[in-house]
Amino acid sequence: MSPPRPPAATAKTPKAKTPKAKAPKAKFGAGKGIGRLPRWNLGDLYSGRGSARLTGDLARAQRRAQRFEKLNKGRLARLSGKRLGEAVAEFEAIDQALGKIMSYAQLLHAADVADPRISQFYQTMSERVNAIATRLLFFTLELNRLPEPALRKKLESPALKRYAPWVRDARAWRRFELADDMEKLLHEKAPSGRAAWVRLYDETLADLRFPINGKSATLAEALNRLSHRSAATRRAAAAAIGKVLGRHGRTFALITNTLAKDKEVEDRWRGFEGPASARNLSNYVEDQVVDALVGAVKRAYPRLSHRYYRLKARWMGKKRLDYWDRNAPLPKSQDPTIPWAEAKSMVLEAYGAFSPDMERIAARFFDGRWIDAGPRPGKESGAFSHPTVPTVHPYILMNYQGKSRDVMTLAHELGHGVHQILAAPQGHLMAATPLTLAETASVFGEMLTFRRLLARQTKTARRRALVAGKVEDMLNTVVRQVAFFDFEMRVHTARKEGELTADDLSEIWLAVQGESLGPAIKLSGDYRWYWTYIPHFIHSPFYVYAYAFGDCLVNSLYATYEAAPDGFAAKYLAMLRAGGTLRHRELLRPFGLNAADPAFWDRGLAMISGLIDELE
Repeated sequence: MSPPRPPAATAKTPKAKTPKAKAPKAKFGAGKGIGRLPRWNLGDLYSGRGSARLTGDLARAQRRAQRFEKLNKGRLARLSGKRLGEAVAEFEAIDQALGKIMSYAQLLHAADVADPRISQFYQTMSERVNAIATRLLFFTLELNRLPEPALRKKLESPALKRYAPWVRDARAWRRFELADDMEKLLHEKAPSGRAAWVRLYDETLADLRFPINGKSATLAEALNRLSHRSAATRRAAAAAIGKVLGRHGRTFALITNTLAKDKEVEDRWRGFEGPASARNLSNYVEDQVVDALVGAVKRAYPRLSHRYYRLKARWMGKKRLDYWDRNAPLPKSQDPTIPWAEAKSMVLEAYGAFSPDMERIAARFFDGRWIDAGPRPGKESGAFSHPTVPTVHPYILMNYQGKSRDVMTLAHELGHGVHQILAAPQGHLMAATPLTLAETASVFGEMLTFRRLLARQTKTARRRALVAGKVEDMLNTVVRQVAFFDFEMRVHTARKEGELTADDLSEIWLAVQGESLGPAIKLSGDYRWYWTYIPHFIHSPFYVYAYAFGDCLVNSLYATYEAAPDGFAAKYLAMLRAGGTLRHRELLRPFGLNAADPAFWDRGLAMISGLIDELE
């Protein structure tokens, strides 16, 4: 575990494909009825892997890091507040330069995980950037050893006071830091340790192909078929996913065991109390707040997921749903293919109705070709908005296939993107927010889009389908993610006693899923292997509760907005502009909300329950 806002070499952020020239022509993927899908232009970062600008930035960062270490190492206690503030500014500039290089490498890799040349480039950049960042490691360690009275005196200088939120967050890690040589060893080993296992996972998953009805599908395409109108197609896709994942179960179990043990060893040395404590600290949220959220959601399983899936089974004429019917369209409901251009208009219109500023910012992602939308072999499945660095702009990756859920994914990732643009003026060290708050803007973007679509719908059947789709999305965001968190807790706790077999992991998975989804879902056959494709378990342990945190928080925020819309948008945008400078208590105070109040989570869950009431 590194201090907050670590040197870019240690940051695990999402990853894509090299433009072939300095001003590349637009490239698009196509889908039936979808229209042209954009492919991003990474030229605002670098023109290619062999870019002279990239090589120059790497060399300059190395020289600056060497000079920074020579001038400051062992001297922080003697620096004046002004001089320390100048040192933080230089640290920020070097780290930002490294972050830009790694953002480019990560984006290249995400767009074509299967290309060995890109994988080689990604690994090479990781190692070179990590070596440079090692020279910066002393800085936060020495900063955290400064006595509190001496630091308070230094913070009186405007040059350092500007970075007070970053200093506060860095010092939150004081009691969990190890000796300097231990920190340096862990840092230098990162590319050949944890990062190498993550890369193995990504490349293994990207290489998998799933035979469905005589055709070969990528993981993203296979998962998309689980929401197909044809039950036979859903069943065939489910079987193919389970069989292929099961054939690689030992590999995925080895990766999971290795990373869980690695985390347990480091957590033990650092003194973290529980498996999720390090994640909670990185989110600057107390263990008790997370426990309250998880407890509230688990108590709500019967009135949320259990109740909804009983209702859906009845609609589909069954006593129990097969697991491949969980995300099936409702009988007689229509989910027509939504062209990309229409999806764009839907989301921008919803954003604009709330705030013209949000719409203008979101439109830049389309105009500037900051989105890679089309599914293709070798591309990372799922979706993300990568913030890169404040001097450039974010990039969005998704796998758009024309479903209503894909429109919501676009709204979700644009919410992240708008947040990242608004927070960028805080600077490289203070723009990023904890994961719990980062998911607020994305889920709020989804809610705006859903409410806009629902308000325009007059046909009862279509309205029911929209509400049911939203309920399923919210269950996936809240119930499913808390169940994922529960799975991780059980796995990491059990791993302390010894290695877990692939079957052990599958049994834990089935137990947790059965508890969360309820008796109306049959978890049969090869569903036991579905834990293997959840990337958050590998990339970011215990990340998942942030989705539930964000969804419940947004439900409370949206209820506040509906009750008193005047002036709400201005307060909301101010919250996003704060970036990482404020903690969740300070950010929510203008809205009269308090996440430490146990009733806060129940209010958020009540919105989901209310939508199920409407369906019933």
